[in-house]
Amino acid sequence: METDNVIVLAATNRPELLDPALTRPGRFDRRVVLDLPDIEGREAIVKIHARGKPFAKDVDFRKIAKRTVGFSGADLENMLNEAAILAAGSGRKQITNSDVEESATKVKLGPEKRRLQSPQEKKMTAYHEGGHAMVSAKLPHTDPVHRVSIVSRGLALGFTETPPLADKYQHTETELLERIATMMGGRAAEEVVFGEFTAGASSDLAQATLLARRMVEELGMSELGPVSFAAGERAWFGVMGEAQSWSNEMSSKVDAEVKKILDGAYEVAKKIVLAQRKRLDKVAEALLEKETLDGDEFAKLIA
Repeated sequence: METDNVIVLAATNRPELLDPALTRPGRFDRRVVLDLPDIEGREAIVKIHARGKPFAKDVDFRKIAKRTVGFSGADLENMLNEAAILAAGSGRKQITNSDVEESATKVKLGPEKRRLQSPQEKKMTAYHEGGHAMVSAKLPHTDPVHRVSIVSRGLALGFTETPPLADKYQHTETELLERIATMMGGRAAEEVVFGEFTAGASSDLAQATLLARRMVEELGMSELGPVSFAAGERAWFGVMGEAQSWSNEMSSKVDAEVKKILDGAYEVAKKIVLAQRKRLDKVAEALLEKETLDGDEFAKLIA
């Protein structure tokens, strides 16, 4: 009598939604978690996908690995392919550092879009992005500014890049609060310079609110204490829904703590913008002239 051994493999990016019948002992006995690659992994992946591509001698794969914190293997492959296309489109026979830098930004934020903007709109965008960069530069626990631009990408009219210098797996409460303050820098600059707000801060506000809510509901970083208010997902008749495990009164307290974090971060950002107004003017003027500033150029302007 012959017996066949059957091995079943499965993959998911939402393990919390799996039926308990699949995850109990005896079903899928081994679980392999695939995290984003660290710096060593990114360097190895870059070297694999760099094979057969003509890179300039000064292109440093280690530097590329440091630059691409948070990139997946697919992102890295796409980045190098885009760099090769960019070099070929420019008539160059070798891929340069500038090609890699541009392709990394393209993979993360999308391609450049030359929108027709009025001088006033461009000025608002310059101060908005300058506000992000200035707040980030003046807070002690934020990552250094890598690039500031008023060139539109995706739905954004400009961007400020502050990629981490190294892989991080833990973040302190102070670091998260300063990250929220940096997100508020653009809106603070709009109020200080123009006396009103634009719609350009909508994405910043959404991200800041989401992070502040996570701090309160999941991480216990509020005056409500070390308790998790995260709603657990449960299935009823095959339909997923959220099961809230706290009262409406406590929900109001959670909302109040979230607002307190956001208001405090905005005040920090506004104080920095007011104190650094002259330097902010220099940054905005440079952005209106050159459209994009790298980290070194920005550092010289605010020195």
